[in-house]
Amino acid sequence: MVRVTVAQLAVDRNTNTPVVVLQDESGERTLPIFIGSAEAAAIAIELRGDAPSRPMTHDLLKSLLLGLGGELRRVYIAGLKDNTYYAQLVIGRGSDLFEVDARPSDSIALALRTRSPIFVHDDLFDNGAGEVAPPEPPAGAEALRQFLSKLNPEDLGRFHP
Repeated sequence: MVRVTVAQLAVDRNTNTPVVVLQDESGERTLPIFIGSAEAAAIAIELRGDAPSRPMTHDLLKSLLLGLGGELRRVYIAGLKDNTYYAQLVIGRGSDLFEVDARPSDSIALALRTRSPIFVHDDLFDNGAGEVAPPEPPAGAEALRQFLSKLNPEDLGRFHP
């Protein structure tokens, strides 16, 4: 198990899909995970420190968890199957521990809200995952003009919902 932080929230230029990039504590390895727009917005709101006027789904889950006497001990990105990452919420209540299957994006959003650590199975870093590389621009002036005309402003920076 490797402890990670959310290093970046971006948009993949090829698919226009949000990507959360997790980075190990040494800063040497990253793991990009494609996520949905709603989850990206929830993560971005928490990273910015914004407080929505009404509770979002992850805020509600945090309130329920704490209200029932539970505590999110950690999030664990445990595996990859058929290009889908799987995560576990490790919840403590008294001396009991519970593991709940969850999507990594929801798990990350909840971990950020509860200030809980996020871990990744070490093998996931070795499955070819790495930095999300931007697409190569086409060669030639006209091809470059076409490439730039199709580029979204969001492609040039971090994800902003």
